[in-house]
Amino acid sequence: MDAAPPAAGQDFRREFVDFAIRIGVLRFGEFKTKAGRLSPYFFNAGLFHDGASLGALARYYARAALASGIAFDMLFGPAYKGITLAAVTAVALAEMGHNVPFSYNRKEAKDHGEGGSIVGAPLAGRVLIVDDVISAGTSVRESEALIRAAGATPAGVLIALDRQERGQGALSATQEVSRDYGVPVAAIATLDDVLATLAGRDDLRDRLPAIEAYRRQYGA
Repeated sequence: MDAAPPAAGQDFRREFVDFAIRIGVLRFGEFKTKAGRLSPYFFNAGLFHDGASLGALARYYARAALASGIAFDMLFGPAYKGITLAAVTAVALAEMGHNVPFSYNRKEAKDHGEGGSIVGAPLAGRVLIVDDVISAGTSVRESEALIRAAGATPAGVLIALDRQERGQGALSATQEVSRDYGVPVAAIATLDDVLATLAGRDDLRDRLPAIEAYRRQYGA
């Protein structure tokens, strides 16, 4: 599908943060990240694990895809978390009048039946990669290689939350992916949205100082 014009209303981003807090996907406390940093918050997309929460998540992904301005012809979900995310996002997009195909990869190629490592629609045209978060960018690198090997074009990456913190250098992990692979990275919500949401909630405003301090230390 062609790029949609930027959505006039971006309220869904803070709605998503409130939703993630309500069902316990976004938590506050002290958590060790993959980079070894002690973070005052943690986002675990694996906790969208029932029909209602997954359906709501899919609609947020679909709205973010349409609001991103990225032109894409199909979705691709990197194994493993991305498989479910791409599938449900395709369903939500279809319900919104944008029916696009999707596919995903196996970790190990199948040598019988249909064979190969790609399941679903053939990789073709402009492919939007759908995943939960970007940390080291490994799944994006593997997905990009699969998409190009099939003769298709990576159109961009869509994730749930952009932590907006430094990756290997001064840039954020998402900025590094965008630079390294020449594709835009869009998110349902960012750390800016988390901070704005907390600032508007009396019950969670006391979490702001720790997150702001963390951002000063590790923010991109």
